[in-house]
Formats: sequence, C-alpha cells, structure tokens
Amino acid sequence: MTKIILKLIRFYQRTLSPDHGFVFSGSNARCRFYPSCSQYTYEAVEKFGAGKGLLRGLNRIVRCNPFSSGGVDTV
Repeated sequence: MTKIILKLIRFYQRTLSPDHGFVFSGSNARCRFYPSCSQYTYEAVEKFGAGKGLLRGLNRIVRCNPFSSGGVDTV
C-alpha cells in the first residue's frame, strides 16, 4: 500500500503540482513551506507508513493557508 501511495504522489508531482509538474508550470502558485506539501507528504509516508504519513501530510496541507507564514518544516 505504501508503494502505491508513493507512486501516486510522484505522479501528482510530475503532472499537476504547481511546484514540480508541467501542467501548471506557468502559474505563480507556490507552496508556503519548504519542502513543498507534496514532498513533505511523500517523506512522511516513507518514514511513518501509509496511515500516519498521510495524516501528517493532511495536517500540513491544512496548515498551508494564506494566514500561515510558512517557512522550513521538515518531517
């Protein structure tokens, strides 16, 4: 299950992600955090497994809003 989720995240990064992909590469949308939210989720799934990693990634996505200052946030 973990490998499938990691492959889905990589697919998203290579195609749709404003930070990594080619579909929206012209847009100015960037993640407020470093690493990007998708990369953070990828690393969390690698480190903690599918369940806990996805929850940590979802928590990160919720924190990524206009009222957040962003910054460096490692797994």
